[in-house]
Amino acid sequence: MTAFRSLDDIEVAGKRVLVRVDLNVPMREGAVGDATRIDRVAPTLSELAERGARVIVASHFGRPKGKPVAAMSLSPLAEPLSHALGGLPVHFVSDCIGDGTEAAVAALAPGDVALLENLRFHPGEEANDPAFADALARLADLYVNDAFSAAHRAHASTTAVAERLPSAAGRLMQAELEALGKALRRPSGRSSPSSAAPRSRPNSRSSPI
Repeated sequence: MTAFRSLDDIEVAGKRVLVRVDLNVPMREGAVGDATRIDRVAPTLSELAERGARVIVASHFGRPKGKPVAAMSLSPLAEPLSHALGGLPVHFVSDCIGDGTEAAVAALAPGDVALLENLRFHPGEEANDPAFADALARLADLYVNDAFSAAHRAHASTTAVAERLPSAAGRLMQAELEALGKALRRPSGRSSPSSAAPRSRPNSRSSPI
């Protein structure tokens, strides 16, 4: 019996589902250098789409310090994400909040996937600002957190939004929490391998969490 809700506990058909993931991947000359983080969130996104959700993907990238930085846009990740989803089209949205974003989300059909622009282009994300969290929450009916490597941050998309919408863990988050629970139940003195998501190596388009 888990102490958290997973995708098994929510009905998603026809619902707008905001999925917080970590796409802070290393980039080399405009291309993804290591797609591990993209591949690890693909099962959650694929399952939601197959179950008829309108999937809204949200992530941070680098440290733009609360303002748009072209080199830190998530736009180049739409195609690699689509590839990880078996060719399912991924609609890129040029902001993560606001009227234009709400209109783009409203246009999604069941099974569609949209990728929002970098959350950290707004100062409200890292400040855990209630107004920014409200704007994110207006996009969705349900919230799924699949960003285990960013879950320790008290940011709007990882903390405040979960307080505003019915929430559940994605498959990656579920696996990490279950592994952590097993490790904590082991007798002291026995080591266990870490299953934490790998950190991206710093470069011109990627920085530590």
